Amino acid sequence: MAELSAGTSTAAQTRAAARTAEACKIYGKDQTEVRALDGVTVVFEQSRFTAIMGPSGSGKSTLLHCSAGLDSLSSGQAYIGEADLAALDDNALTILRREKIGFIFQAYNLVPTLTAAENITLPLLLAGKKGDRAWIDQVIATTAIGDRLRHRPAEMSGGQQQRVAVARALASRPQIIFADEPTGNLDSRAGAEILSFLRHAVDDMSQTIVMVTHDANAASYADRIVFLADGRIVDEMGHPTAAGVLDRLRKLGE
Repeated sequence: MAELSAGTSTAAQTRAAARTAEACKIYGKDQTEVRALDGVTVVFEQSRFTAIMGPSGSGKSTLLHCSAGLDSLSSGQAYIGEADLAALDDNALTILRREKIGFIFQAYNLVPTLTAAENITLPLLLAGKKGDRAWIDQVIATTAIGDRLRHRPAEMSGGQQQRVAVARALASRPQIIFADEPTGNLDSRAGAEILSFLRHAVDDMSQTIVMVTHDANAASYADRIVFLADGRIVDEMGHPTAAGVLDRLRKLGE
């Protein structure tokens, strides 16, 4: 299938929480060169839930990490709002990630010695801020972890730990949240709860979420799916259903 450039219109760019332009990421050189990203141009619009899908090695996690400033591009541009990530020094990039971006990882990444409440507010503490107490209380209520605030990670189930991770990502009211396989370590029930929380955050809290997933059911919670193969955008789907995603993945594999 021909390569597509997703969401490149000027109108879309003005609503962009994040975007890339001709993004390339190359590992190795000469005979060992691997193009993890090969000229990817994509816009992640504000207050929308975008899923990134593709086979193993397609570049989906690389796109997420480069878009979030966790890794640098070999060429091209990545923006958070109007900020060109390549133009920022390490200190400015750290501040931008801390103040503008929320992260949710498959491995939860909670600090084991801190309580749930302390983990939730840790990014704010590191930024020297108290945060909006009313908003934090709303986040805690939304993620239904009010009865676990004094518990440490080892005292919680995987689903409860991931709820804390979601609350931590939401607590600072970031411009955008990047989620890398956030339900990968959860059973189907706990995964559905996390995905419902993310959907609610977009619909009722006006958050912006970009999620890498390999799961068609998880992707069906999104407003839009971007499909990658061999480091390129090869397709896109709006208003996805699990059955529709599976059908599209099957066709892409033909």
